[in-house]
Amino acid sequence: MKHQRIFKTVSLLIVLALLMLGLNIIQDVVRDRINNREYAVQSVVSSLAGSQTLIGPALVQSCTETTAIPNGKKIEYTTREFQRQLLPDSVHHNANATMEERARGLHRVNAYVLHDQIQASFSNAEQFAQPPGSGGSERLSKSPAAGKTVVSCEKLYLTFALSDPRGIRSATMQANDKELSVETGTSLQRYSKGIQAEVNTSALKKGEPLNISLKLQLLGTERLAFTPIATENKVTLTADWPHPSFGGSFLPTRREVTNNGFTADWEISSLATSSSTAFNRQQPLCVDQGNLAFAHTMNAAASGEDDSCIETMGTEFVNPVNIYSLSERATKYGLLFVVLTFVAVGLFEVLKKLRVHPVQYLLVGTALCSFFLLLISLSEHLGFATAYAIAASACVALLAFYASHILGSIRRGLPFAAAIAALYGLLFVLLQLEQTALVVGSIALFAVLTLVMICTRRVDWYAFGQGTDAKSATQAISIQEQEP
Repeated sequence: MKHQRIFKTVSLLIVLALLMLGLNIIQDVVRDRINNREYAVQSVVSSLAGSQTLIGPALVQSCTETTAIPNGKKIEYTTREFQRQLLPDSVHHNANATMEERARGLHRVNAYVLHDQIQASFSNAEQFAQPPGSGGSERLSKSPAAGKTVVSCEKLYLTFALSDPRGIRSATMQANDKELSVETGTSLQRYSKGIQAEVNTSALKKGEPLNISLKLQLLGTERLAFTPIATENKVTLTADWPHPSFGGSFLPTRREVTNNGFTADWEISSLATSSSTAFNRQQPLCVDQGNLAFAHTMNAAASGEDDSCIETMGTEFVNPVNIYSLSERATKYGLLFVVLTFVAVGLFEVLKKLRVHPVQYLLVGTALCSFFLLLISLSEHLGFATAYAIAASACVALLAFYASHILGSIRRGLPFAAAIAALYGLLFVLLQLEQTALVVGSIALFAVLTLVMICTRRVDWYAFGQGTDAKSATQAISIQEQEP
């Protein structure tokens, strides 16, 4: 008897290890499907356009400073290249995004077409009518005399940078109601992708602001962001997508989400952001807007490092149900499912004095593992909720049929199947919850433990199984033969 118990314990541990191996393989399959989706997204991005971040507009002028330094009878010349930049006093984006879903095989990608009307104003644009002043400078086109400095500047450009200019369908620029000739690319070092247009410096008059109007039709995928580099920034964004995920450094001051789409407004002052300074220093865009990035910035500031970045405000067009993330979360509960099921079978063994072979445990556990494989495969075609219902129903029906035989009675198999169905229902609820999933799961696990303790409170574990081996086996066989 003692050897039988040891054999069964070791056998169950081996069965549990095999099932854990199977669950790991299924998790690898889920990860492969997630990677396949990422490849599909990148494929769409490579042939269409990626997520879009709009930076600008700004006035940019490249200049060269030449200084003559006497060296005995010779004069040496040193040159320094720099850019003059002027950010707007106010920028207003009136943007509308229309979704255009794209697909690669089974995988769908949320693409959009953005129609943006941008109004900007520069109050000090007349400074570009003259070269920048410097001590002792000469406004001459010839080489400077000894000890003198000459500054020469190129054309003045109105610059508007984009993260992926391949998505540009059309773009027009106007300066004080005069049409400008739009060119591709920018003269900025870091933000070289985008569009620009030459501005006639002779038209800049002292005391008169330069008013800019830009109309842009832009294609992008999944994310859209704006940069608050002006003194006063205002963005109004509407879209026909009812599932926005607002992100970046600033949340909308007003938002309205309906079943047909959403509308969001941002109003950001330069007092609330350092984006203008980061733009002038040609710093990169902020990648992580969370607490980790904030902590990293604070540490860099404490150590004297320059870790500023251009903050953004925008949204991500997310799918309300991500079948791959839900499937991955579901597989993490696989081991718990197997253990709880083994506990249920073990309760029948203890309370009804039955004998269940380790191979039967293995088959029950394999049926549970197959649920997760059915879930990921069906959800790619039918949607997550439908796939979950079909996979769970199939596994519950199979386990009800099999448990009725290994437990010796339909009346025992049905409660067992009901318990498995309750587990699947609990898992579905946990997958829908995010903030309260841990507390709900903890309470449910405690409730299961309480039920097991109540059911086994009168079991004499020292006397369990002594002298009942042959009798239990005979009773189990006779019960199975009597069942229709």
